[in-house]
Amino acid sequence: MSKHDDERPKDKRKKSPDADMPRVVPIGALRSARETPKRLAGPTAFGDDVREEAWLRPAALDDFVGQPLVREQMSIFLAAAAKRGEAMDHILFHGPPGLGKTTLASIVAHEMGVEITHTSGPVLEKPLDLAGLLTNLGPRGILFVDEIHRIPAIVEEYLYSALEDYTLDIMLDRGTSARSMKLTLDPFTLIGATTRAGLLTAPMRARFGVTLRMDFYTHEDLRRIVVRSATILGTRIVDEAAHEIARRSRGTPRVANRLLRRVRDFALVKADGIVTLPVTREALRLLEVDERGLDEMDRRFLEALIDRYDGGPVGLQSLGVVMGEDSGTLEDVYEPFLVQEGFVRRTARGREATKLAYTHLGRPVPARLRAAEGVAEHPELPL
Repeated sequence: MSKHDDERPKDKRKKSPDADMPRVVPIGALRSARETPKRLAGPTAFGDDVREEAWLRPAALDDFVGQPLVREQMSIFLAAAAKRGEAMDHILFHGPPGLGKTTLASIVAHEMGVEITHTSGPVLEKPLDLAGLLTNLGPRGILFVDEIHRIPAIVEEYLYSALEDYTLDIMLDRGTSARSMKLTLDPFTLIGATTRAGLLTAPMRARFGVTLRMDFYTHEDLRRIVVRSATILGTRIVDEAAHEIARRSRGTPRVANRLLRRVRDFALVKADGIVTLPVTREALRLLEVDERGLDEMDRRFLEALIDRYDGGPVGLQSLGVVMGEDSGTLEDVYEPFLVQEGFVRRTARGREATKLAYTHLGRPVPARLRAAEGVAEHPELPL
């Protein structure tokens, strides 16, 4: 048993009279913001990320760096669909945020020469919202749904017939005057992206012909992305600095590009505008991103696990109480990278700190970990 519980240029249009009025934020939006806290070294997109990524995203599959298995499979599927002159099979991209799921969706549209419509699961509140998007798609068009696991159940049920038969049954009126209208849709491709594939229902998963998992990037792939982005941004960067940014980017291109922009600003103000290795290290020190890519919140996670719970095992709910975070946030935002890098071990009894976590924080390694010599006492659970 566990010891504890388990963009774009600025809009020049004239401002409306109430542009300066306080904006009312829905309760759901506030809850979502708490669940995905914005951190410099975190994968959650910032406002400036959305604007900058529009310029930095590759448009063609040949320009996409990393994910070799995904690229190889996509090239075959795209070529086959082009030869048949048909729409692509429905595609599901899943994996941690910031790895290029949206970018790949745009690349599919570019390679197929069709338009793409972007939306997200929480936005589709009613079946009519879905009907409006699908009927406006052109032949072989693409509908990209981000966070597709958050589509309401009633909308998802309407989506089933659209995915299988390209038809949509819409109920008109209610009660004794109820009648249905069948809409025939042009063949289209649904591309879904999710960070939590396990929350998708079985019927929804079964309707995707292609399911691809996005993995964390290697340091070399991230170095190439940093160099490419620096070129687009008009920033001079030495290779050693690009490698330093890459190895502190948590295997995530979005983090790499964000750190590059912050280091570029530091070099512009404090140096001669050239991103060198000393400039990069000093900038990242000020930004509190250490040599392993861990930020303050990551270190708080490890400190809570080691100092409060003697290294575990402990459940995420207990850790969430100590850190003041939701357990789902810990599982989706903080934990994957720490497990991937070997700082945390997931076991049947809870989360445990590894020897690497103790040494990284400068804590004495417990005798039980020294005796184990890297052999896990309990089997590690899959991500």
